[in-house]
Amino acid sequence: MSDAPTHTIVWFRQDLRVQDNPALAAAAALGQPVIPVYIHAPEEEGDWPPGGASCWWLFHALAELREALGETGLPLIIRRGDSRAQLLGLAADHGVSHVLWNRRYEPAARARDDAVEAALGRAGVETRSFNASLLFEPAELLNRSGQPFRVFTPFWKHLQTQAVAAPVIVATDQLRGPSDRVASEPLEQLQLLPDIPWDAGFYTQWQPGLEDAHRILAEFVGQPILAYRDRRDEPGVEGTSRLSPYLHWGQLGPRQVWRAVQESGAFDSNGGFTFLSEVAWREFAYHLLFHYPDTPTEPLQAAYRTFPWQPDEHYLQAWQRGLTGFPVVDAGMRQLWRSGWMHNRVRMITASFLVKHLLQPWQDGARWFWDTLVDADLANNTLGWQWTAGCGADAAPYFRIFNPMLQGAKFDPLGRYVRTWVPELARLPDAHIHQPWEAPEPVLREAGVRLGETYPHPVIGHREGRARALEALARNKAAHR
Repeated sequence: MSDAPTHTIVWFRQDLRVQDNPALAAAAALGQPVIPVYIHAPEEEGDWPPGGASCWWLFHALAELREALGETGLPLIIRRGDSRAQLLGLAADHGVSHVLWNRRYEPAARARDDAVEAALGRAGVETRSFNASLLFEPAELLNRSGQPFRVFTPFWKHLQTQAVAAPVIVATDQLRGPSDRVASEPLEQLQLLPDIPWDAGFYTQWQPGLEDAHRILAEFVGQPILAYRDRRDEPGVEGTSRLSPYLHWGQLGPRQVWRAVQESGAFDSNGGFTFLSEVAWREFAYHLLFHYPDTPTEPLQAAYRTFPWQPDEHYLQAWQRGLTGFPVVDAGMRQLWRSGWMHNRVRMITASFLVKHLLQPWQDGARWFWDTLVDADLANNTLGWQWTAGCGADAAPYFRIFNPMLQGAKFDPLGRYVRTWVPELARLPDAHIHQPWEAPEPVLREAGVRLGETYPHPVIGHREGRARALEALARNKAAHR
């Protein structure tokens, strides 16, 4: 052990910010030199290590955090490997008395954190954890029977009766760096960026920095939020906040978002209220994941555990590649691949198409989203897919089957979204952009579209897909009578 003064470790994970960081605020209050550390240990994430798109965002978020901490005089120490061993080693080498972190709620992370806490306790190191990623602890919001909520509307109504805490102010002038050198690995050694540049389009779509997070939030609550309720379902316009990856990686905290909406004056507007309900939907997702930790792979509703899916690699790959022959579905899947993100309305359309029309297991869709989304979040991803498949809490009825042509015509009437992401259809008239197979041959020829060559025929007919889905539902219901 060194002769340096006793240190405090702040263990960063998905809280990659300085302000509104309760663990860092507590470290400043202790008055000891602080060792900020990020430990890259994807094997500790159980079945859900960060996917390729998430790793891309993580690299840039860590670079931004390193810069922000540097402005306060703190180095970001980067390590790889077993978190428990790394923290115990740092504690022994640098006279650490406290290890502080902000809580995570995924099942594997909770188990890991419990093991780390026990090991540090045995070593005589005090540990404390905080809530930085949610408005409320999942165990705090319960229904009148003291049970977890399973329907969003009463959850949201109850949340509105609770006082949301203000963002935590970190006294950065009280932070001091370690008194001796602490070994750190170069960020590049984590190999978070791809060897093959499939991420080229990400750089045109995203600026994954801390300052960018606050700028985007400020711009959104300044004006666009007022039209959020009316424009959020239109994928061809900038009608959403696009804050989800910043929230997932903790570059913004939900309390900061809540406060920004309050201070903007939009809190009581229709757009502001609707937007905050989406923040609450994120809370609801974590509420469910915390109380039902098997749901990332198992349907919450037991009757769907033997649902007669029809796994088919051809169907799955056509969907993944955006080659289903349904323009709005293909536009969504291509936006996802090229930008690491997909508009929320289109997430519902593409997910419904996979599990209803194609009868592919929702878990396969969840896995693909997990690997390709920069905002891949286990709680949100799980809730969204179980909602679509009709097998989770507050789920859409299984017989609710989105018609991709009608969805496209309703939410992308001019075809802007489809033309952006499926350029081979760009010259089609509005009347045929969402169902090119109905266009007369002269119209297709004029637009340069050759079905089956430049753009695929539908992999399945809408009526056929709908009928298969309803028949599967009927069989599943009969099996559970």
